[in-house]
Amino acid sequence: QVQLVESGGGLVQAGGSLRLSCAASGRTISNYHMGWFRQAPGKEREFVAAISWRDDSTRYGDSVKGRFTISRDNAKNTVYLQMNSLKPEDTAVYYCAADHGTTWYVPAVSEEYDYWGQGTQVTVSS
Repeated sequence: QVQLVESGGGLVQAGGSLRLSCAASGRTISNYHMGWFRQAPGKEREFVAAISWRDDSTRYGDSVKGRFTISRDNAKNTVYLQMNSLKPEDTAVYYCAADHGTTWYVPAVSEEYDYWGQGTQVTVSS
């Protein structure tokens, strides 16, 4: 079992930045694909970013490309999401997720992830 705890959310003005952290425990995440998803009120969960355990390759949702960066520190068993140029439409609860990493590709679909954190709220004011 992998336990995930997100932190770093909060209230920020449009154009500002936040860095989310996802601390894992229970197992090392060095051989897990890791992802970030978000869900705004009344909307479906949306893929944000993911990073492969095999080669640290990354993929991003279209709405965050060029603004968000995912990274991992296996020594700290932690994944990060650096969010720049934030927009009001980025307001959501952000969730960290871990996938067992058996696929060669990095999943962008929530159903492929096995473990989830409780989420952290990000609110961007206009």
